[in-house]
Amino acid sequence: MRIQDPIREGLARGWKVAGGGHGAVPPTLQCDVAIVGSGAGAGVTAEILTKAGLQVVLVEEGPLRSSSDFHQRESQAYPALYQESAARKTRDKAITILQGRCVGGSTTVNWTSSFRTPEPTLAHWRAQFGLDDFGSADLAPYFEQAERRLSIGPWLMPPNENNDLLRRGASNLGIASAAIARNVQGCWNLGSCGMGCPTNAKQSMLVTTLPWALDHGATLLVETLAERFEFANGRVTSLQCAGTAGGGRVTIRARHYVLAGGAINSPAVLLRSQAPDPHGRLGRRTFLHPVVMSAAILGHKVEGWQGAPQSIYSDHFLDTQPPDGPIGYKLEAPPLHPVIFASTVPGHGRSQADLLRQFPHTHVLLALLRDGFHPASTGGRVGLRPDGSPELDYPLNDFILDGARRAFLSMAQIQFAAGARQVLPVHELAQPYASWPQARAAVQSLPMEPLLAKVVSAHVMGGCGMAGREALGVVQPDGTHWQIANLSVHDGSVFPTSIGANPQLSVYGIANRLAQGLARRLGGRPAVLA
Repeated sequence: MRIQDPIREGLARGWKVAGGGHGAVPPTLQCDVAIVGSGAGAGVTAEILTKAGLQVVLVEEGPLRSSSDFHQRESQAYPALYQESAARKTRDKAITILQGRCVGGSTTVNWTSSFRTPEPTLAHWRAQFGLDDFGSADLAPYFEQAERRLSIGPWLMPPNENNDLLRRGASNLGIASAAIARNVQGCWNLGSCGMGCPTNAKQSMLVTTLPWALDHGATLLVETLAERFEFANGRVTSLQCAGTAGGGRVTIRARHYVLAGGAINSPAVLLRSQAPDPHGRLGRRTFLHPVVMSAAILGHKVEGWQGAPQSIYSDHFLDTQPPDGPIGYKLEAPPLHPVIFASTVPGHGRSQADLLRQFPHTHVLLALLRDGFHPASTGGRVGLRPDGSPELDYPLNDFILDGARRAFLSMAQIQFAAGARQVLPVHELAQPYASWPQARAAVQSLPMEPLLAKVVSAHVMGGCGMAGREALGVVQPDGTHWQIANLSVHDGSVFPTSIGANPQLSVYGIANRLAQGLARRLGGRPAVLA
């Protein structure tokens, strides 16, 4: 069966794409709006501004890949599509961070889970950060537009076994669970979303907003790094960029500039630019939803690499305590693929070989810890290495690690309730446990320390926080930088805390609102996402 490739078809139609294998970038470009990035915030912003009649240029550090390049092979996907080959880490190496580095950003490689920003999160933002018009009702029209445009809706297929074990185990303990909405259209239920969708069913920026913008005159520079802004009199005068593989340099001059490179790269551009930061907020309060995991061995095959990767969740351990209390966590079931599984679980040599031999029978749960709401949860800080590349320092303190221990206990209990024969918390000193009492006693005595408890993240938020008062944030409630009049930030870095749910729909909806406001301020014609 021949699958259409909208990227190759668009290139054949004459899209304006340069950089990498698409020809040299011009030495100078002029436009109405220059956008750094091509992920969730950038893609939404590009479509709206192009609809408004504005000339847009997007700058993407990573390559342009498409469904013809997505072969469901980890060995190809991670080096080509992820930051640092899916091995980006915090400064102390204690947290592995999965972020996209390709056209479409993390939307090209995420697992399609879609949640609106929870009301408790918005209430905290209103109370603590002066975001008075960020209520659920205020944002609802923008979420509705994003859901229509990106085909976000209920997943009507039965969950795969890896997810259904979460549902069954939780149900046996009287714990509520529910289905996850997904941004897919005609999904083949393959399970390889994290390696790029080979059928274009995932409604990422790669196959939705970016093709629309390019079809209507936008320009895309790929394999091109946004190095720094130049400033004069409280305004950006140019954006300086360079090819990532020895390509040429380009100076972009625009009426307005939008940072949407993600919540590590966006603060890094401002840091390299020595942007004004009178209140010391830039790069700080960067959040991760730190994730801990628990593996289990079942008596039957689970084959967690097949089927929709995430379709069931439980918010029980978020809803049972206030956001600013002991850290809560959301439970989900991740997809299982051999390379990322083997590089994450503890052990080596014979013990790991024995574990991998049971891979078809393996089930995994993960817990997303809701960081950023308690005084002891201030997140991390983005800084620069000597070569100017970004680095995140995120200390795993006792507050976070207490939540990790409780999450290990919750996951193990659910897995045994679902019929697990053995449970292995993903911790360097843990062993497979054969019963819930044995696992409970062991987890309660495990030393909870960085590099022992395995922690990962695919959700980076904050670092350019939004606030209603200048002293509390980097950007204003409309996304405009507090000190730089013609610069906005439209990505997850504007979130004042973590979301407490997978953040892609929060980025889509909030960027939609910010982009419509920006289009009006720049004198564009009325434009909505859908």
